[in-house]
Amino acid sequence: MSLTKPISRRGALVGIAVTATGTMLPRALLAQDTPYLLPDTDVCSVMPEVTEGPYYLDEVLVRRDIREDREGVPVLLRMQVVDASCAPIPGARVDVWHCDAQGVYSSFGGGEAGQSSETGETFLRGTQMADDTGLVEFDTIYPGWYRGRTTHIHYKVWLDETNILTGQIFFPDALSEYLYDHAMPYLRDGTRDTVNSIDGIAQQASYAAFADVKEQSDGYVVQLIVGVSPDAVSQDVGMPGGDRPSGPPPGGETAGGPPPDGGMGGPTGSRDGASLIPGADEA
Repeated sequence: MSLTKPISRRGALVGIAVTATGTMLPRALLAQDTPYLLPDTDVCSVMPEVTEGPYYLDEVLVRRDIREDREGVPVLLRMQVVDASCAPIPGARVDVWHCDAQGVYSSFGGGEAGQSSETGETFLRGTQMADDTGLVEFDTIYPGWYRGRTTHIHYKVWLDETNILTGQIFFPDALSEYLYDHAMPYLRDGTRDTVNSIDGIAQQASYAAFADVKEQSDGYVVQLIVGVSPDAVSQDVGMPGGDRPSGPPPGGETAGGPPPDGGMGGPTGSRDGASLIPGADEA
């Protein structure tokens, strides 16, 4: 995918970019000086820091392909690290981690309600160093869901030992719901209980944390420009419940708890419509 396309903005942000001082610049003026920016993504707001969550491992697993043995709809994750003026930050370390198609994180020995795997496993975790345009890429899968949270991918951007931005990437609810209902690796008992509009962390992260998602023949390309202030010092950001939104999910259930009807029921999806999912195994 070329990095020389003109920048486009989505929704209410069409035609503007935000600098560190809040000044609005015409998109056309910005595009003349920033042909390296990922196309069809929002620029260049410094991302708010959000909670790390309970499943981060400070291990430098330098690799592009983080899937290991996890099945799911293929995703090429592209993140571009820039400052508030849209200048790339080469050499930034980017760590990503997320749950698998069944909502399980690697390596925490079971955790709450079986929400993590055996200690020592490393699936869906990895590190890349940003290139000269601030870009990193990961081969992964579309993340699954678990109770109390909307669909997301965690990341940390390291500029040095103190300048660390902790963030999360969010996805369109309609796409998530469709995949969970029709893609075989995601089918499961229970009902997803949290969407973007009621996820406290998604709201804290703001619109800038919602990825641009494009369908390809073999999967999805997920893109996000991550603005980092080189002068900022990372804070210990947390929310009640760690990796959960503030307050319990609807109905008072806790993450990993039973569905609202008190039973597990049958699988929430079927194979109907699976042929419309790029990269899905039809066998």
